[in-house]
Amino acid sequence: MQFDLLSHLPQAKLIEVHQRLCAVYGCPIPYFHNLDPLSELISALLSHRTRNAQSGQAYRQLRQAFATWEAVRDAPTEQIQAAIAPVTWPEQKAPRLQAVLQRLTQEQGEPLSLDFLADLSVASARVRLETIPGVGPKTSAAVLAFSTLRRRALPVDSHHHRVAIRLGLIPKQLAVGPSHQVLEAQLPDSWSAQQVYDNHEILMLHGQRCCRYRQPQCDRCPLLDLCPYGQTLKI
Repeated sequence: MQFDLLSHLPQAKLIEVHQRLCAVYGCPIPYFHNLDPLSELISALLSHRTRNAQSGQAYRQLRQAFATWEAVRDAPTEQIQAAIAPVTWPEQKAPRLQAVLQRLTQEQGEPLSLDFLADLSVASARVRLETIPGVGPKTSAAVLAFSTLRRRALPVDSHHHRVAIRLGLIPKQLAVGPSHQVLEAQLPDSWSAQQVYDNHEILMLHGQRCCRYRQPQCDRCPLLDLCPYGQTLKI
């Protein structure tokens, strides 16, 4: 029988996990960005397969080199590539960024902005963002959650995804992209945008600091009694 991803959601377990990790990592967690939605989109596209320190440096260099996103759109591509050199694959990301900005110009005109997303529902805003080539569920959720919009959307990165699989919140064969829908469906309807953001952050932090890909530190994990993966390692 095919597994029904949206039935029998383990919401009670997710809430218990959330409460325990909040006690460890300190909720509410401050937002790490205060960027407008378009700037957050550019930042997210730069961060793909790149460490935060390098993508952050590249974003700062890009903003220092170009006063507006229109200037980034119209500059010689090699200048964009030079500005974002710290990221992985700058030779691919530079023309991709310009293509995104060119598309937004064709669709929305100038000045370039994604502020109109504030007038859409979260679901509609995500559909709109995901029409942009290169924008998937993680990026659309990040733009809505991390930007000044502060909307109720749940990004799932590789650390978050790994912890959720090990805890049994999602099946191990479920890829990161489709996991967004399943993990978001587990969230209580009453949770605020801050609580949803906290949930992403604490699961990501736990994956980075304790539930690592290699050599997870199960002996000090506050979730060990809830974790089928950790229990198998104890046997």
